[in-house]
Amino acid sequence: MLWLQLATVLFFIFIGARLGGIGIGYAGGAGVIVLALMGMETSMAYIPMEVILIIMSVIAAIAAMQRAGGLDYLVHISEKMLRKHPQYITFAAPMVTYFMTLLAGTGHTAFSTLPVIAEVAKEQGIRPSKPLSIAVVASQIAITASPISAAVVAFAAMLHPFGISYLQLLCIAIPSTFIAIMIGAVVANLLGKPLLEDRVYQARLAEGLIKKREQGEYTPTSDAKFSVYAFVTAIVLVVTYAIMLSGFIEHPTIGRSEAIMAIMLATAGVIAMKCKLNVNDITQMPTFRAGMCACICVLGVAWLGSTFVNGHIDEIKELSGSLLASYPWMLALILFFASMLLYSQGATTAALMPAALAMGVEPIAAIASFAAVSALFVLPTYPTLLAAIEMDDTGSTRIGKYVFDHPFLLPGIVTIAASVTIAFVIGGMVL
Repeated sequence: MLWLQLATVLFFIFIGARLGGIGIGYAGGAGVIVLALMGMETSMAYIPMEVILIIMSVIAAIAAMQRAGGLDYLVHISEKMLRKHPQYITFAAPMVTYFMTLLAGTGHTAFSTLPVIAEVAKEQGIRPSKPLSIAVVASQIAITASPISAAVVAFAAMLHPFGISYLQLLCIAIPSTFIAIMIGAVVANLLGKPLLEDRVYQARLAEGLIKKREQGEYTPTSDAKFSVYAFVTAIVLVVTYAIMLSGFIEHPTIGRSEAIMAIMLATAGVIAMKCKLNVNDITQMPTFRAGMCACICVLGVAWLGSTFVNGHIDEIKELSGSLLASYPWMLALILFFASMLLYSQGATTAALMPAALAMGVEPIAAIASFAAVSALFVLPTYPTLLAAIEMDDTGSTRIGKYVFDHPFLLPGIVTIAASVTIAFVIGGMVL
């Protein structure tokens, strides 16, 4: 029955992947129904409500900032940085998407910078697939280092009973992932023939399909600047409060997760009032729609995965416990392949990390393996990956004949492997 139910879980994940987008959540809900009909017990407790609520709260603030013009302001700052040293675009691009994701807690901020990255690379005669590939990977792995991402906050709560603080988690995650994306950038820079020698580019150039992006004058408004300053202030408050909870406040009246939600909602309200926004317009923002889509995806697929894992926790411990105890790095492989299918760092973390820790996996191994929940680049169907392909009119960023032979795969694998390795080393010093 275990293998039949596992096949059912994989089948509905596959159906969700074929549907794409919010369809992953729909398929997850259908899978829960089938598992229940097969005799598996499920519960509201298996739904990662904390992850979903944090995503909703953070996205509410980001959408308000976008409506006020804040995201355009951030893109303007990013473009100035990228154009300052355009010859180093393959290394500057992932830094930009990494820090934007670190700041916002969502990789969807990368959408706005991808056209700039593609254009700067094209102007320099650099194959756009090089900076675009590692930039997309950086936006995904940065989720596991962002102080306000749902995945980090949920994982920090799981580690608390082991005496590991939120600050210690960030002290390991941030440097390990940042160093790893720079290693990934070196790999990305070595891949692919020069742009001028690419046959697809030559054909597109001959057909007049290569367009030059117009650089318009941009003057940030006071509302745009205020919204960014307000959002950054909110992040500083969140991190400061989390640090205080780690040793200065013994009996807090509001927990870390609750504080993140409250601060983010309050920040959205402050931005809306100060900038005189029509709050109905906020729900029409692309970031708001993407964030709510992510909530449905996490709801469905994490509920499906948690139902299966909790229903067979004893068998899973028996099958995997000794293996993970002897080879803790194997957890990274499990998380890597799971995130390929679950399409969400938060969902993968909520579905598998509690089981891994319950099986006796050492906290340091779990923290080091955490970056592996970011393998969303393997299947070439993730929104930011598809957007990068669409933004590159040279045709250098393309899916190959065999589906998996795309430019994101090798830089992504190297980045995650490097992050896991470096995190083991840093974790040994921090913990």
